[in-house]
Amino acid sequence: MTVPHRMTGVQLVSHGGPEALVVNPALRVPTPARGDVLVRVGAAAVNNTDINTRTGWYSKGDADAADASWSGHALQFPRIQGADVCGAVVAVGAGVPENRIGQRVLIEPCLRSADGEVLARPWYLGSECDGGFAEFVRVASVHAYAVDSALSDAALASFPCSYSTAENMLTRAAVEPGETVLVTGASGGVGSAAVQLARARGAAVVAVTSPAKAEALRGLGAGLTVGRDANLVETLGRDSVDVVLDLVAGAQWPQFLDILRPGGRYAVSGAIGGPLVELDVRTLYLKDLSFFGCTVLQPGVFGTLVRLIERGAIRPLVAETWPLTAIHEAQARFLKKDHIGKIVLSP
Repeated sequence: MTVPHRMTGVQLVSHGGPEALVVNPALRVPTPARGDVLVRVGAAAVNNTDINTRTGWYSKGDADAADASWSGHALQFPRIQGADVCGAVVAVGAGVPENRIGQRVLIEPCLRSADGEVLARPWYLGSECDGGFAEFVRVASVHAYAVDSALSDAALASFPCSYSTAENMLTRAAVEPGETVLVTGASGGVGSAAVQLARARGAAVVAVTSPAKAEALRGLGAGLTVGRDANLVETLGRDSVDVVLDLVAGAQWPQFLDILRPGGRYAVSGAIGGPLVELDVRTLYLKDLSFFGCTVLQPGVFGTLVRLIERGAIRPLVAETWPLTAIHEAQARFLKKDHIGKIVLSP
């Protein structure tokens, strides 16, 4: 295809509410530098990280502080967000084979290379560099994975961020067949992915969710569902699970350690229930527990995910699709949290 000089995209112009997102129909299409590919975006999904970055939630001070981005540095405005991208390569930079043009790709959202250099600290697509809420996105070729699948762009765009986050948690916690895994926030994008991926590893899954979503999660592979307000110790018993995959934190957090078996593992990649928790350090050391904070993807995680997609071992969960220019409505719908799976934008 002929690559245009201008494109439509959504720019985050400041920290704040939905008004900080501005649809701009006259953005310059990025030029791929050495080692880059230019991807025409077929679809890009909405994530919690988009909201958190917009509002400055990551900051431990005020929203405009120097640590208000995913990486702990000041966010540079304007910024095109969008970490979940499926599309097709339409141009390549120097050093990239021409035969990449035309490839359908999924973009790995955790970037170790950008601007022709290996990064000292990984960037996140749509945070430290422009992402997929636009018609085109530029990314290092090594992070654009060719994918062979009959699924739609919208379906494939539901995978990268949530599923790679979930697979990374499972990898860090070294989940084995036959183990019991508790997943909090199980109806969200990462949680529902974790349910599927844990089952694909042969683990038994306990999903924490609302009663209205319990049946759907059992359909994804959860052997047992428990309510968000349940007393986990009373419901499951002390020392009853091998691994906790936590996306919520909040007031229920001390119970997660109580239900872990001695030698159990706790992996966390979210805190939508509240980031400040109460830890009795004695529980940590007397039970020989291991804690894993999971943000940067382990090498090989995204490649594993792509292979699982191509084999049909996991399935996409798309709740709704919206046009890119309706991003305000799509994020409002996302924040209601009454859906299962992903809300996807199409340019």
